Amino acid sequence: QVQLVESGGGLVQTGGSLRLSCAASGRTFSRYAMGWFRQAPGKQREFVAGIGWSFGFTYYADSVKGRFTISRDNAKNTVYLQMNSLIFEDTAVYYCAADGSLQAILSGANDYWGRGTQVTVSS
Repeated sequence: QVQLVESGGGLVQTGGSLRLSCAASGRTFSRYAMGWFRQAPGKQREFVAGIGWSFGFTYYADSVKGRFTISRDNAKNTVYLQMNSLIFEDTAVYYCAADGSLQAILSGANDYWGRGTQVTVSS
């Protein structure tokens, strides 16, 4: 079992930055692929970014490439999402995701989800 707790959400102006954190329980965090998803009001949850457990390969949705950066600190059991140049369309609840398979993360079929943290970008 893996428990995920997100933090770092909030209200920010267009063009601003936020860093989300996701703290994971469990002793095998370094063996999990991790990811971030988001869900805006009235829309389906969508993939934002993913990072593998080995070699740290990263993947991004086209809508956030060049603006968001996913990273992980295995010593702290934490994955981060640095969000820069935020725009109104980034407003959503952001969810942390974990799975033993990176492919599961990329397809949204992962086993574990956090409860989410709200990010609101004011225009």
